[in-house]
Amino acid sequence: MTTTSFKLTKREKNELWFEGIITLILLLLVNIAVGNILINFVRTNQGVNDGIFIIKQSMTFGPFQERLLSWEGLFWLLMLVVDAIIVWWRLVRIYKRIQISRIIDELHYISDGHFDHKIPFHLSGDNERVVNSVNSLVENVIKSLDEERRIEKSKDDLVTSVSHDLRTPLTSIIGYLGLIEDHQYKDEKDILKYCGIAYDKSQQMKKLVDRLFEYTKANNLADRNVEINKIDVNQLLTQLETSFALEAHRKGMKIKVKPLKKDLVIEANAEMLGRIFNNLITNALKYGKDGKYIYLSAKLTGKNVVTFIVANDGKRIPQKVLSKVFDRFYREESSRNTDTGGSGLGLAIVKEIINNQGGSINVGSNNKLTTFTFTLPIKK
Repeated sequence: MTTTSFKLTKREKNELWFEGIITLILLLLVNIAVGNILINFVRTNQGVNDGIFIIKQSMTFGPFQERLLSWEGLFWLLMLVVDAIIVWWRLVRIYKRIQISRIIDELHYISDGHFDHKIPFHLSGDNERVVNSVNSLVENVIKSLDEERRIEKSKDDLVTSVSHDLRTPLTSIIGYLGLIEDHQYKDEKDILKYCGIAYDKSQQMKKLVDRLFEYTKANNLADRNVEINKIDVNQLLTQLETSFALEAHRKGMKIKVKPLKKDLVIEANAEMLGRIFNNLITNALKYGKDGKYIYLSAKLTGKNVVTFIVANDGKRIPQKVLSKVFDRFYREESSRNTDTGGSGLGLAIVKEIINNQGGSINVGSNNKLTTFTFTLPIKK
């Protein structure tokens, strides 16, 4: 909404004119009464009259040393100046009162439920500060309402997604256990087969619940105090290379590390930072099909910013997927199977942790590399 200068309505203009005229009339009546009393007092007191005459003769003005012709004329002139000042003061007060009345009307309109309504005019002085404060409050309310709607929708989406992902394995578990309960099996071999399938499905459910708990914990990271550790970047990259070397070898891949030229110590939560790299490297091992290498590196990109890079030379991620990889429960249709076991929460967890630690993350993919790049502050 654009704001305009404050304009009086026809009724308000009439009110202003009426108050001004009434005030002027009252002042003129007072002037006449005071003037008559003063004139009669001077005329009936010879000493006062003579004193005024002497003062008038002794006072001159202008280049020709002209004298005052009449003290009455000077009195009426002064009274008119005073009247003008009083009338102006009175009109200004009424004008500000009208402004305040309009502000109150706008506040009543907002309080009636129009929380996205801003005061559509700007003023000057103290009233302008009131208008700005009200409009700032409205903006904050709008942001809060939008955030509340976003959170509510996020919760609904979370419940829907969890229900969907839990229902499939749970249906299988109930189905195979139901076969056993109804004695719909030929021999003990069938029982073991059904139990094995139910067990596998229950393990899928456990993984999803664990991931969900991890995501919730990461999402609430900003609402609690976390331990801050001093972490050597080069040492961290070396430890990651060692930790994932065996698993990478099993996948036919190799981890390559490019350390910083100078040692650097950052302040971060070691557990959360470990989860970031664990999820990103695990993701590269799981989905970096046909890849041979996983590259880990770090570089300084500012006085208080360090950038980490986790890349692999596996299969390119389609452009339409890149914009959704950090969404909760998002998975390519081809990965919705028991072989990959993807929960769709790994990268969402990564993004939540990084955002809550004051950093940012983005992803890019081409025919050569798929690269996850994230930043973290060096000092908290």
